[in-house]
Amino acid sequence: MMDQEKIKAGVRLLLEGMGEDVNREGLIETPDRIARMYTEIFGGMYEDAGHHLSKRFHVDNNEMVLEKDITFYSTCEHHMLPFYGKAHIAYIPNGTVVGLSKIARTVEVFAKRLQLQEQLTAQIADAFMEHLEPQGVMVMVEAEHMCMTMRGIKKPGSKTVTVVTRGVFENDTTLQNRFFQMVR
Repeated sequence: MMDQEKIKAGVRLLLEGMGEDVNREGLIETPDRIARMYTEIFGGMYEDAGHHLSKRFHVDNNEMVLEKDITFYSTCEHHMLPFYGKAHIAYIPNGTVVGLSKIARTVEVFAKRLQLQEQLTAQIADAFMEHLEPQGVMVMVEAEHMCMTMRGIKKPGSKTVTVVTRGVFENDTTLQNRFFQMVR
């Protein structure tokens, strides 16, 4: 689990490095606040996505299931700044489906880690393939990155889009196009 005392000490050092007085009224409790916040926003580091995808329901119909516009918040591992957006996940069942809330919970597990968007997209798809064992899965993530908005190039509103296909989606452009039409 997270070492709260190390996080607090690190925040104090960071504030001192910036030239701040860690004993001034507004900053006295900041190290503790950040340590508690990190436990919440990086809680996915200690979660297994398989847990959420383990409760399944039998179905006779193996048509595409799509959950779109799943809002997520994550943190870029390069600058430790947030990126946020929407995830869209479709899968073709192989006799079983998972509860709809579990799809969003799977996104959260991976979003609540230091992350790269490209990696996030692949991790979601791979978790579905491993734990739900569908015929295929397609994941699209659209996100705005604060490292591009508030620093560096400073281009607010620009979005990065990543797409991963697995199983029957990999070479079936008809399924891929159907996914894109449903997402839009």
